[in-house]
Amino acid sequence: MSYSCTSTDTRQDAKPPGARNPRCGDGDGDADGQEDATSDRAEDMRVKKGCSATDMGVPVVTEEELLANTTITPEDVLGLQKITENYLCGPDQNIHNIDFTRFKIRDMETGTALFEITKPPSIGSDGKRTFDSNAGRFVRYQFTPAFLQLRQVGATVEFTVGDIPINNFRMIERHYFREQLLKSFDFEFGFCIPNSKNTCEHIYEFPPLSEEIMREMIRYPYETQSDSFYFVDNKLVMHNKADYSYSGGP
Repeated sequence: MSYSCTSTDTRQDAKPPGARNPRCGDGDGDADGQEDATSDRAEDMRVKKGCSATDMGVPVVTEEELLANTTITPEDVLGLQKITENYLCGPDQNIHNIDFTRFKIRDMETGTALFEITKPPSIGSDGKRTFDSNAGRFVRYQFTPAFLQLRQVGATVEFTVGDIPINNFRMIERHYFREQLLKSFDFEFGFCIPNSKNTCEHIYEFPPLSEEIMREMIRYPYETQSDSFYFVDNKLVMHNKADYSYSGGP
């Protein structure tokens, strides 16, 4: 199952444009009215700016080498030099039942919501909501050329977790145009209590792109791609993929 997202001019109540810290909290709260455990950690989280693997001294690896490993770590994926052709882990490795249910991107300077998508619920034959680990593994984004001029956007994600608490939840997201690495982002989600709904906003700071690169990215839709790798306790448990058009159309 995949999603296709297009831009919208819908405005949301904007957070202060200067707010740079990601926020993570249990969206439902607890029955006793106590403050959410994940909210308490919000101020502890910071956006960790990604850099290229060569700058970090991480050994270069290939997708084929990683597929042969029984465990894949953050350091492993930082050595990749191009977009993967396959998923590096299967849905069955998501033993924590992490399920992303809503995603919104906004321009941090104006507060304008660029788009928002909500995952449709999976309903079983008995009419009850079920967990579909395959849903949302691939997303196709459609933007206008103006998106490439943005320097900072906020990405709010809502997700639920299963019966197991998560102490060290991390995402590494690597963006490529063709085989050129544009940017590698590294985010921490913080602690997630069992059976909770959590909301985080991560701040993406985009690098300046040359006019030539932007023209090529607009001219060749969906050749800009990304891998999103999710780790729990430094072990890969989820891998999502996306591609992007900046031509303003499908």
